[in-house]
Amino acid sequence: MWTRSFLIMHGVENRRPAEHWQHDLAYQLRQRGEQVFYPQLPDPDRPSLDAWLDLIDAELAMTEGERVVVAHSLGAIAWLHAAARGAVADRVLLVSPPGPSAFAWDVIAPFDPAALDQPVTARLACSDNDPYCPEGAAEAYGRLLGGDVDVLPGAGHITIADGYGPWPSALAWCADPATRLTAR
Repeated sequence: MWTRSFLIMHGVENRRPAEHWQHDLAYQLRQRGEQVFYPQLPDPDRPSLDAWLDLIDAELAMTEGERVVVAHSLGAIAWLHAAARGAVADRVLLVSPPGPSAFAWDVIAPFDPAALDQPVTARLACSDNDPYCPEGAAEAYGRLLGGDVDVLPGAGHITIADGYGPWPSALAWCADPATRLTAR
């Protein structure tokens, strides 16, 4: 019996490269004896919201104990949709959700969270210079999120290209939700 389970979700065009902070996080958590689900979300280049939500439901059904969700980019938006349709987690960390202007891109347009109005309690970690959220994630998602916000100066989209392989504060948050997310 597991006392805690982690569901880690990536974003669009992500194939879970070993250099990404999420891959490292999954590895580090497993090394510590945690139950970790880090699925390849279907068709990451042309994602289907319904397919992603079905996979989220299937993965959550296998979890035991405290449910912890860590979602990056479009995975964070998928979580907002999952929560709106009833998915439940005990703790949620949303990292670098794309901003409203990003949904003009036809590939992710069906994920647009503009119509969602059900508040979600989550910690938000974002940058002050995310090219996929020029509106600022803290401002863009403030009405939906009832949790804390950690703004990482100059961290971009918090990806490999921005220097985010291992991210110690994300691992620390997984162990202790009072931990503030800081730049690598």
